[in-house]
Amino acid sequence: MSEFVHADKRFDADFSSPPGEPAFTAPDSISWQVFKNPLSLFVGGVAAVILELAEPRVRAGVWGHTTFRDDPMQRIRRTGLSAMMTVYGARSRTEKMIARVGAMHTRVSGTTEDGRPYRADDPELLNWVHATARFGFLEAYDTWVHSLDEIARSRFHHEGIESAHLYGAHGAPATEQELELFFMAMRDRLEPSSVIFEFLDIVRSVRLLPRSMGGIQELLVKAAIDILPAWVRERLELGDAWDLGPWQQIAVRRAGAAIDRIPLRSGPAAQACRRLGLPEDYLYKAR
Repeated sequence: MSEFVHADKRFDADFSSPPGEPAFTAPDSISWQVFKNPLSLFVGGVAAVILELAEPRVRAGVWGHTTFRDDPMQRIRRTGLSAMMTVYGARSRTEKMIARVGAMHTRVSGTTEDGRPYRADDPELLNWVHATARFGFLEAYDTWVHSLDEIARSRFHHEGIESAHLYGAHGAPATEQELELFFMAMRDRLEPSSVIFEFLDIVRSVRLLPRSMGGIQELLVKAAIDILPAWVRERLELGDAWDLGPWQQIAVRRAGAAIDRIPLRSGPAAQACRRLGLPEDYLYKAR
């Protein structure tokens, strides 16, 4: 996981201090369990970006104002850093990071190819980005790592609301039902695009995972498409060629479950546990 959360000069990415300072969510939260698994984070992150790019205004902002095309690893590291800080970072550091992200969003605006104006700080678009991220990470963990019951899934959505509001996503879904309704409300706005397939080519071909996991990178991209709702796949023209075979599904699940039992002592989760005076392997004993 440390390969995805390298320091960024714009952010203070220290998860081990200040000693004793809590994060937005507690160590016994569902979020702390979900975000510790690098396999499901990769899968969920890819699924979230596909959904983001399906919305034309978000697509224009992401593809036109970021380094995804030229330096995908750096972009993914920054995105991973933001996600990890929001879950594991001390509140004071995370609030500063979110404020910097918000300031950057105010400088991003433009017009889509068909003439629709967009702003990165548009609350509707911020709600969509938040919803797609929470959907992706939760579904990836639930599908490929460890099945979660309805109570756990509801807790996960609720745990993300405070930070969502700080990002400006004041209408972010707080429950499973709200998420489903939001997805249906956005349904007619999602559209296929060559950009989505360009993104998929990047995440299949550029080495984004640690060397120990690189051999299954293409399978994990397909695993990300697998967790998308069927109507989304149909609308985005992600057909049978992106399906996982039965043995591939088994391989991804076994890998996800195995990685979930391995403490990553240099990762954000372990650092956050040390900050709060907990054992490094606390999250691997708490279930």
